[in-house]
Amino acid sequence: MNLSDRIIFEDDDILAINKPAGIVVHSDGKTVEPSVSEWLVKKYPEAKNVGEMIRLEGGDIIDRSGVVHRLDRDTSGVLLLAKTQKGYEHLKKQFQDRTIQKTYYAFVYDNVKEDHGTISLKIGKSPSDFRKYSAGRGAMGEMRDATTYFQVLKRGDGLPAGRQGFTLVEAKPKTGRTHQIRVHFTAQQRPVVGDKLYASSKENILGFKRLALHARRVEFKDLNNNPQILVADFPEDFLNAFKEIGFDKIV
Repeated sequence: MNLSDRIIFEDDDILAINKPAGIVVHSDGKTVEPSVSEWLVKKYPEAKNVGEMIRLEGGDIIDRSGVVHRLDRDTSGVLLLAKTQKGYEHLKKQFQDRTIQKTYYAFVYDNVKEDHGTISLKIGKSPSDFRKYSAGRGAMGEMRDATTYFQVLKRGDGLPAGRQGFTLVEAKPKTGRTHQIRVHFTAQQRPVVGDKLYASSKENILGFKRLALHARRVEFKDLNNNPQILVADFPEDFLNAFKEIGFDKIV
């Protein structure tokens, strides 16, 4: 796997790529498959052991060299990586202080009535599936604060038959919980299109064969305290969907 042609930012300490859908950020310790972390270490050997490793209950250690935050396997878009420990600590503090701004585009099922809004629901573990998280009644374990701001960009109302049943939203998570956008919109009965985990009973629409979620933009400060705004081009499936619904107000 070679992601070099997907690099959108690089300095001595920090790297960012436009991650394609279908690739994991780091190994889960259960399956053997290519990962972004593995690619990073091959390209930049000095990034080996940068960051924090994960120790599983059985004692096995998962190598997450260079990983500061994650995107789900089927989510595309901007992913920040650290080439040095100094870069890792710098980015980690910004994530902890919630000064890094992330903007996602997502297609969700059905009609979101409000033009914009805030979803503030604590997230815990799902009682029905260990792979899932929940913001609903009955969620288990530690309930962690989570806030997502959203704005509706396009609805399927008034479109020809076959093109309805969706809303295109811009989502800005204030917090960075696992599956946050997916869980929050699922709690609103508006799961993300193509979500095999949270909307397994729904048919894919708009040509998507994966999760219709793209990390469009990330804003952070580099080690010289200069603001950086990184934008990840939309993949072909998003562009095709935009064309199908007549959406051209891409920011």
